[in-house]
Amino acid sequence: MRALCQRVAGAAVAVDGAEVARIGQGLLVFLGVFREDDAQRADKLAAKTLALRVFADAAKPMNRSVVDIGGAVLVVSQFTLAADTSRGNRPSFAHAAEPTHAKALYERYLDALRQRWAPVHAGIFGADMQVSLTNDGPVTILLEG
Repeated sequence: MRALCQRVAGAAVAVDGAEVARIGQGLLVFLGVFREDDAQRADKLAAKTLALRVFADAAKPMNRSVVDIGGAVLVVSQFTLAADTSRGNRPSFAHAAEPTHAKALYERYLDALRQRWAPVHAGIFGADMQVSLTNDGPVTILLEG
């Protein structure tokens, strides 16, 4: 399981021209699920996401978590994070989870986030989404669980 986390000043997701989610300051998380992933990995990655210290305080530029700053989290499913390009230029998605398995773990990850932190929003699993964001920094961190 991979979570590509971007520190944002704001982000939004639209489907068919209609906005489905929007956050202000916080984390935009693109989540990729692999065949071998399970509920334990989803729970662990959710905890790691909320504990990720990428926000500034008076002492250091990356010393506070999204929880510490009272920020929001926006999660977008992105199976392309499971791409393998080791054998050429065309990505293979052989390691990506099947849609039903991926959706269940995507929802488990969201539930685990929401159990620990309230302002969690999401795109629509499997939809063709348009994501807009203002990356703050920019700061982009890849978490693997």
